Amino acid sequence: MIRIDGSSGEGGGQILRSSLSLSLATGKPFRIENIRTKRERPGLLRQHLTAVLAASEIGGAEVEGATLGSKTLIFNPGTVQPGKHRFVIGTAGSSTLVFQTILPALMITSGPSNITIEGGTHNQAAPPFDFLEKCFLPVINRLGPKVSVNLMRYGFYPAGGGCFTATIEPCERLSAIDLTERGEITRRSVLAIVANLSPAIARREIDTVAHLLNWEKECMQFVETRNSVGPGNVVLIEVGTSTGMTEQFCGFGRLGASAESVATEAVKEARAYIASEAAVGEHLADQLLLPFALAGGGVFTASKLNRHARTNMDVVSTFLPVRFEIHEESGRTRVEVIATA
Repeated sequence: MIRIDGSSGEGGGQILRSSLSLSLATGKPFRIENIRTKRERPGLLRQHLTAVLAASEIGGAEVEGATLGSKTLIFNPGTVQPGKHRFVIGTAGSSTLVFQTILPALMITSGPSNITIEGGTHNQAAPPFDFLEKCFLPVINRLGPKVSVNLMRYGFYPAGGGCFTATIEPCERLSAIDLTERGEITRRSVLAIVANLSPAIARREIDTVAHLLNWEKECMQFVETRNSVGPGNVVLIEVGTSTGMTEQFCGFGRLGASAESVATEAVKEARAYIASEAAVGEHLADQLLLPFALAGGGVFTASKLNRHARTNMDVVSTFLPVRFEIHEESGRTRVEVIATA
C-alpha cells in the first residue's frame, strides 16, 4: 500500500485529490495521513469528503476514515464503474475540483459516463467552470477522450447551490502531446459576471481591465444573472492563440474587495502569462501534470511552476513510473514528462 504524507510540500487538498485520481486510474491502494494539517481548518472539509465519496462510488472502493475532519484515510479501489453518477457537495465547496478528481479514471475506462455535480462552480482558489470548459478540457480532449460540460446553475461562495453536468467518452489509450509553442495571440475577451448584484460592479471591472490592458471595449461584455442561489461576481480575462490554446485569468468578487481590485488581480495574472510566451499559465500547468503522466509522456511550457505543482509532481511520481524534467527558459518553464518503465 502506498503511503502519502498529506502535510508534505504545499500540504493542501490537492495531495488527497491527486492520490484519489491516481489510485482509481492505477488500481493501487493508498493510506494518507496528516490531511491538510497546514490549513486553518485541517482534515477533510465537505468538498474533500465529497471527492472521497465520489471516488469511492466510481471505483467501488473500500474506504476508512471518510468523515468530516478526518486527517487519515485509507482508500482501496475496486473496478472503475462508468455510467450515470450524481454528487452533491452540500456547501459552496468546489464542484470542479471534485470533477477533476474522478475524471482521469473515467476518461480511460470501459464505457461512457454522465456526471452531475452540485456545489460551488465559481470559487476562489479553484478552477471556475469557465476555465474547466474553455482551457482545461480542450487540452484533455487532445489526449484522446471526448469530454464536454454544461453549466446548469451558478454557484458562488458562500451560498453554493451551483450545478453542472458532464459527458465523458473514454479512449483506449491517452496520447502524449506537445504544448511547447504558444503561437501568436489572436483573440482577447473579457467577461464580467454578476449574480444577484448590481451590474455597475461588472461595468467597473470592465472599465478597469480596458484601462490597464489597453484593450478595445468591443471584446468585453458582462452577464447579469439570477440563475444563482446567492450573490456572486467573477471577472474572466481570456486569450486565445494561433496554436489553438486558450488561457483564462480570474478575479473573484468578495466582501471588502472593490470591483477595481478584483479586476486588477485578473489583469496581473494575464500580464504575467502574456509576457512569458509560454503555452500554458500557472494554474493549467498544475492541472496537466497528472493527465500527461497517465499518457506516459508529453511536454509543455508554463509561465510559472508553483509549489502546488511541484508537490503534485511528487504525488504523481509515487503512483506512476514517470519523472519530470524541468528547464527554466527565458521567461518560462519547460516541463517534460518522461516514462521510466
